[in-house]
Formats: sequence, C-alpha cells, structure tokens
Amino acid sequence: MYLEQINQPSDVRKLNKEQLIDLAAEMRLALLEKLSRHGGHFGPNFGMVEATIALHYVFDSPTDKMVYDISHQSYCHKMLTGRKDSFLYEEHYNDVTGFSNPDESEHDFFILGHTSTSVSLACGLAKARDLKGQKENIIAIIGDGSLSGGEALEGLDFAPELKSNLIIVVNDNDMSIAENHGGLYSNLKLLRDTNGEAECNLFKALGLDYHFVKDGNDTQKLIEAFKKVKDSNHPVVVHICTQKGKGYLPAEQDRENWHYSAPFDKETGKPLYSSDRENYSGLTGEFLMKKMKEDKTLVAITSGTPTVMGFTEEKRKEVGSQFVDVGIAEEHAVALASGIAANGGNPVYGVYSTFLQRTYDQLSQDLCINNNPAAILIFAASVYGMSDVTHLGFFDIPMISNIPNLVYLAPTTKEEYLAMLDWSITQKEHPVAIRVPGGGIISGGDPVDADFNNLNQYQVTQKGKKAAIVALGTFYSLGKEVADEIKKATGLQPTLINPRFITGIDEKLLEELKVDHEIVITIEDGILDGGFGEKITRFYGPSPMKVLNYGLKKEFLDRYDVKEVLKKNRLTKELIVEDILKLANQL
Repeated sequence: MYLEQINQPSDVRKLNKEQLIDLAAEMRLALLEKLSRHGGHFGPNFGMVEATIALHYVFDSPTDKMVYDISHQSYCHKMLTGRKDSFLYEEHYNDVTGFSNPDESEHDFFILGHTSTSVSLACGLAKARDLKGQKENIIAIIGDGSLSGGEALEGLDFAPELKSNLIIVVNDNDMSIAENHGGLYSNLKLLRDTNGEAECNLFKALGLDYHFVKDGNDTQKLIEAFKKVKDSNHPVVVHICTQKGKGYLPAEQDRENWHYSAPFDKETGKPLYSSDRENYSGLTGEFLMKKMKEDKTLVAITSGTPTVMGFTEEKRKEVGSQFVDVGIAEEHAVALASGIAANGGNPVYGVYSTFLQRTYDQLSQDLCINNNPAAILIFAASVYGMSDVTHLGFFDIPMISNIPNLVYLAPTTKEEYLAMLDWSITQKEHPVAIRVPGGGIISGGDPVDADFNNLNQYQVTQKGKKAAIVALGTFYSLGKEVADEIKKATGLQPTLINPRFITGIDEKLLEELKVDHEIVITIEDGILDGGFGEKITRFYGPSPMKVLNYGLKKEFLDRYDVKEVLKKNRLTKELIVEDILKLANQL
C-alpha cells in the first residue's frame, strides 16, 4: 500500500502518475472502511481525494499554508499529513477530530467547523506574510455550498486588495448539504457549462484571476492547474468541478443523504442502526406540513439544513414555495423571517443552535427591535447535542435570552413542545424562539397548559415546602428525579416548578416561595454564566433565601462523554441531592 508509506506530504511527491492513481483508490478504501464503522462526513471527502493529492504534490505544506473551509473535506488532507493511522486502524479512529485542528498537526492552522470562513482566514495569513516580507503560498479551499455565506463573499470581495499571492480553490460539486440555492449558483453552472469561458464570471467581476478545471477528479489535470498558479503574485481562483461521493455508488446517487453518514453496511449502504425512532425533527416537519395546508402564509425557512425541521426532499417538493432554503446564510434567514412577518406572513425558521450564533445581530436588530412575530426553532441546544468543539450548542441561553422582546420557551415534553409550536405560529405579539428538547423524546401523561400569553408565568407541577426545584426544559425530568429522591430521603415533599419561559422570571411565584421555602434549586441544560439560574439568584439576592444553580461550566468541550460532563458539573440526581441535604442541615 502506498498510503501506509505516506508520513508527510513530501512522500506524495515521490510517486509517479500511476502510483498517484493507486494512492487515490487506497484513500477511498480507507475512508469507506472507517466511515462505515465510525461515521462521519462522507460525500465531501470522497469527492476531494484527487484534489488533496494534487495540492500536496504541488505545494509544500506546512510552509505553504492550506485553509480548509468548514473542514468537511479535510479527512484526505489528514491522511497525507502524518495522520494516516487514524484512517487505517480502528484502534486509532478517535485519535483525530473530524475537523482541522492545529493541536493535531503543524499542517492545520485553525480549528474550523463552520462554513464560509476560509477565504477571510487565508486573507489574514497572507496579510501577515506580506507584512513579514515572506513568500509562501496561501491556499483557501472552499466548497460551492459555502459561497452563499456572507463571510465568504466578504472575503472574496477583499482578496483583490492584497495584490499578492492568494490561491482560492473553489471545489464545485453542485451541492451544499442539500441542493444549492441562490443566484450565484446560476453563474457557477454557466461557468461549468462553458468550461469556464463565459463572459459573465463572478470571480473575474470581483477582480480575481481565474482558472477552470473541468474534471476536478483527474489528479494530473489538477497538478497542472496548481503548478500554473503556484507562487503567483496576485489573488487567483482555481475553479474545480468534482463529484460529491465519487467512488461509492450509493453516495453518488444520493448526494444529500450521504453528506454525512452514521455507521453503515459498506456492501449495501444501509445503516447499521435503526433510525426509525420518533424524533423532534420529524415531528416538527409533520406538524408544520399540516399547518401549511391550513395557512398558506406559513413558510418554513432553513439555512442549508432542511432536515433539521424534518423536511426531506420529498416533503420539500410537496409544500413547494412554502419551504425556503436560503443556503448557508443564517443572517439572511433571520432578516428574511422578520420581513415576512412584517408583511403579514407567518415564518418559522429552524436552525441548529451552533449556527444561530452567526446571526446574533439580525436577531437583535432586524427581528427583536422591530418586535416582528417570527418563530425560531432551535435544535441541538443541549449537552445532548453535537459534541465537537466547533459545533457546541449549549451557549444559546446567555446569548439570546437577554434580547428584549424575544420570548424564549423551553418545553419539557413532546406535547408541550407541540403546544408551544402551535402558539408561536398563531400569536402575533412577539418574536418567539423554542428550545427544542435535547436527548430522546419524552411524552408526558399530564394535560398541557397551551396558553402562553401570560408571559413568564411558571407552572407549579408539584406543591411542597422548604425546598423548591426550578427545572428548565430538557432537565425538568432530572428535577423531578431530585424531588422524588429528596422525599424518599427526608419525607419532605419539595415544590417542583416547570418555568417554561427562559427570557423572564415569575416574580409573583418567586415572592410566594419566600413564605415557606428556604432553598431554591435551579437546573438548566446550558451555561451557568449569564444563564437562566442567575436570574433567579439575582431576584433572591437581598433575601435570606439560599439558591443553588446547576448547569454547565463556561468552557469549550470537544468530543465529550455526556455522562462525564454531567458528573463533573454535579448534574446527577445523587450529587444534587447530596448538595441539597448538606445545605438543608446548615439552615
């Protein structure tokens, strides 16, 4: 095997034309073996095998610096930069992350996991190089799906200002996660159809030099193209056309579903584990589709992740113009929702929490200052969400719950979620966000109070005395377990409260607790600093009431074990009860 002999990029340059072809085949085989067992970003990496080989054949990494946008296509880069064992041997699969990481290798320059950043970051590397009087090549590798992001366009707009070496490799596979949306993709198609010779050229219009490679999966043609632009004295775009999922037929035929894959049978392509369980994405899609038939002004919006709300390709076709994918453009999605609401439409924007942080300004300025009644569904905002350091979703409560006018709701069960969703699309007074529960679906047997018009009115689900537990959203079930354990240990029934509202406090209820309670415990599935519990603590500041806040420490975690994180933050039934009993004995 040639791959086993690649310990550094210079080893790639020792191979001849036929050997490079064999190396590409070996890399795809290693990818298939690992991803079928481990899961990961499949389609983007299969499409970038030849381009990665060619880049390392022509350029001298790490002297020449490569920046991979979003890192979905960086697995091949890792194979050729001393990390092949993490793809060849199962015992080493977890030695590397799924994204570029300077802690792993001198060939990586940033920890990256969000789209549209590579050109701006590469511009920064190039500017610093020029200031220091150095001459290395700076290469940004960006997919066509990432071009719709505002930062990508800002970077492309600035790049000609450098007037020095900057090589932007646009990997065009005619796909984002799902299909591309937006006017610039018409120009990419025109360029593909004309072999890059069309007079209308986005990149040239911005002042960038331009080269086109029709077959971006031909190693030799890529090597020739990269040699032409190496050591250039001005910014240049190399537009390559690749096939997403190339080399594995199921991924070539179904590019959307093979963007990312859980473990699967490599012979059949079928998942190893059943995905038939009910989940909040599918639940949301079914609910909204029913409502769309009743309300033709109801429109679902996504920014490049349509299945976050359960809208598969079939469902998108069924609802037609009532579903809008703006591409990788979270800022536009929120502003669009505000505009739709301002003109009498009924927008619902579904987004992963980790991507919502990209549009804070639009949430505050475009939506909440104008108090437009758009609904925002925030998924994976939980310790049970995505665990890569680039995709953490549990920073949302401090980030958005303090924006005026926004009503942020935290459902505890499937039934409460659907009631909140229904209310959010029928009320016309406020922008409303819903923190979709993390973990599996919990279906409660108790009746749901579906009226949320009395803002910040908490729900007492169990009346007790001395100790009150205010358990938010996903962690309401943990609060109930704590209450039951305290009663079992002491005979005393604590009060249990479902706050429902993240964005405010129920002053009347909290004041009433002072009469026969001595301890209030808050439990939240998010960061403590600036979070929900601190609002309660601040209210009780001047009083004798003791308050214990439970949540997550403010820190970046990477590929963490949920049970370990919960234990470290004392977010277990046993540890919380231990703290409560210890404090109770001191009163």
